[in-house]
Amino acid sequence: MATTRRTALVTGAGRNIGRACVLELARMGYDVVINGSSDRKACESVAREAAALGVETLVVMADVGSAEECRRMAQEAIAKFGSVDVLVNNAALRPAKPFLEMSEADWRRVISVDLDAAVWLSQACLPGMVKKGWGRIVNFTGMNAMHGYAGRAPVSVAKHGVWGLTKALGKEFGPKGITVNAISPGPISADVEDDAESNHHRLETMAKVPLGRMGTPAEIGSVLGLLVSDGGAYVNCQMIQVNGGGQT
Repeated sequence: MATTRRTALVTGAGRNIGRACVLELARMGYDVVINGSSDRKACESVAREAAALGVETLVVMADVGSAEECRRMAQEAIAKFGSVDVLVNNAALRPAKPFLEMSEADWRRVISVDLDAAVWLSQACLPGMVKKGWGRIVNFTGMNAMHGYAGRAPVSVAKHGVWGLTKALGKEFGPKGITVNAISPGPISADVEDDAESNHHRLETMAKVPLGRMGTPAEIGSVLGLLVSDGGAYVNCQMIQVNGGGQT
């Protein structure tokens, strides 16, 4: 049965930034749809944390690299809650591989998860937002979108694409009461570390941060909270860098 509260869907929500986004939204009173691709136990743990804050939750395991899975997830969320009012496209792959060793499958997998998922989920959730005359889409870009990195060509291309998608959708749907923005995190400490290569890359980048430390997932969640709040209603088509001054 649909609730009268607003509902948010967060992809890649089982840990780190995704988990922090879910908990921030739950503190704000949003019912939350928690997505993961493989670790159901982690997603269910996040769901329990959110439910303890007094909201309803739904865990949907889905591979966001599949358009069909994206649509199925949105349909399940809408069936339970009536709509998806806030969409947070957080899930991403960040593999490192020399460009000349990259296969077509390597390329398409990263593009499908890091870029295409935001397209298909936005397309599935926007009709309900348009009908209500209110909605928020928050995408994640990051250091790959700002600078590009050797060995991460598909990630850099996908994240640049997400930034373009953010601006295009914000301009198209802003007149309908829907804002679309992006958050670009700098080096962020992880509740659960990624692979050793990613962690090494994060530590190297942190050395260039004027504040001299990594950010926390909760600090990213706080920026998300602003963007979906009434106080953030005039922010649209923007990429907000949350990086301690480490990217210019």
